[in-house]
Amino acid sequence: MSALWIILPLLGGYVAHAPVLRFDWLRPLARPIDAGASFRGKRVFGDNKTWRGALVMFGGVVAATLLLSAAPSVANHWPAPLREHTLAYGLLLALGFVAGELPNSFLKRQLEIAPGQRRLSALGVTLALFDQADFVPGIWLSLSPLWCMTVNQAAIVFAAALLIHLVINVIGYAIGARKSWL
Repeated sequence: MSALWIILPLLGGYVAHAPVLRFDWLRPLARPIDAGASFRGKRVFGDNKTWRGALVMFGGVVAATLLLSAAPSVANHWPAPLREHTLAYGLLLALGFVAGELPNSFLKRQLEIAPGQRRLSALGVTLALFDQADFVPGIWLSLSPLWCMTVNQAAIVFAAALLIHLVINVIGYAIGARKSWL
């Protein structure tokens, strides 16, 4: 069983979020999760972590999990506890995905790294790389009530997410949709 099958429903979050951002739908929910709060004089998460993004990504992951559970060619690759408790799996996966990005955002704000910006230092590059797959520890923890991912599985998921994200970033940079490749 490949750990990558377990995170396949995460694509639903991205698919749901893209048109919402592109067409600026659900504008009233585009409010920062931290409501402008600060810690030690610095924003907790910043303006880019919004209720709109959290709710749309969450809903997209849950919907994708439920849809994929109806496809035996996908669901049969999931561990039995995830197949048997599909809704719980989708909810926990979505929770880990959304919440998993928050600690890294908090750390970057405390280090005064603006959203979408990078530092050209060892710590800055490390944070930029971690940012590409920062949700993995979140889903590892959130899925634990149903199923425990091994260290090897988590490493595979992290490496794959990092690689896929980097490829997407390079393509985005090449077509002018991003300001940097990282």
